[in-house]
Amino acid sequence: MARELQHGATIWDVARKAGVSITTVSHSLNGKGNISEATRERVRAVASEMGYVADAMARGLRSSKMNAIGLVFRSLDSLGNYGPNGVDVFMKLAGAAAAETLNRNLGLMLVPDLSRGPLPPFSMSLDGYIVFAPHLDDPVVALLEKRGIPYVTWDRDPGRPDFRNWVAHDDAASTRVVLNHLAAAGAGSIAYVGGTDRNAWNFDCEAAYVAWCLETGKEPRIYHVPERDGVEGGRQVGARILGDGMPGAVFCLTGRHASGAAQAMQERGVRIPGDLLVCTGSDSEHSRQHKPSISALDVDIPAAAAALVERLCEVMEGKSGSDPVLLAARFLHRKSTSPGKTRNQQKRGF
Repeated sequence: MARELQHGATIWDVARKAGVSITTVSHSLNGKGNISEATRERVRAVASEMGYVADAMARGLRSSKMNAIGLVFRSLDSLGNYGPNGVDVFMKLAGAAAAETLNRNLGLMLVPDLSRGPLPPFSMSLDGYIVFAPHLDDPVVALLEKRGIPYVTWDRDPGRPDFRNWVAHDDAASTRVVLNHLAAAGAGSIAYVGGTDRNAWNFDCEAAYVAWCLETGKEPRIYHVPERDGVEGGRQVGARILGDGMPGAVFCLTGRHASGAAQAMQERGVRIPGDLLVCTGSDSEHSRQHKPSISALDVDIPAAAAALVERLCEVMEGKSGSDPVLLAARFLHRKSTSPGKTRNQQKRGF
């Protein structure tokens, strides 16, 4: 589908508005030259506001079809680390999406945060984008909207309730699967550990947890840990949870937090699953390799990639307006949530 940028700003326009030379604009956008960071950021902000595309060839291609789409991982953008230790779901999804695009005679480009420069060549000339886990008021989504670039998202956009072109697991239903499993395994109370990224995954899972607690008469116990804190953040929250009184189970959205929390509790003499059940909402190497292995919700990666690419192709062809695609998450039952005798029961010979 041919498209045109909404802005025809030139490098001279940017230089004039920023009050600098065109050389300073070029160096600021390309990370070159001996320029102060304040000047560099000011030039980038002006260029972004004016819709300026620095690459001349990309500007020439802005109304042509590239036969390529982009993939942006907003979860990794917020981490500031595109290869977090032990987390493989993102690269698996990228590989599956690449296979899907190749099957459609398309290319796939992995692109870092589009709201920060300098951007890779042609990034603003791609035919469309998959945005993984957009944040509330996400600047990347705002930029794609501003440029008129078709896009779809993994998980709903929490700031655009009318946006329908998204694919996700049913986070509310998946959360209830975990909570019901933990309760059936004997957990009288369940502590919930969510992240701090302002995305639908965090919002919807926590809302489902609170609703479940109200329905079952449980007292909610909610903790938040920044995603970037990883295993160490999990260790810290594990100590906090014990300090508040040990629950029957802990449900951590991320695998790294779950592993860290389990480590901290085991070091303090807590037996898993004998004294405490542990589960995570995102499978990872940490949850698989922990002793005992930690039960997890898992992404159906091939189904997710196929649905995202198919929906984006429909949007690029002008076929929008369908309902979002909800996929069923897979629950991986492992040793950390196996029901068994508690320490008190064993002492009494039950």
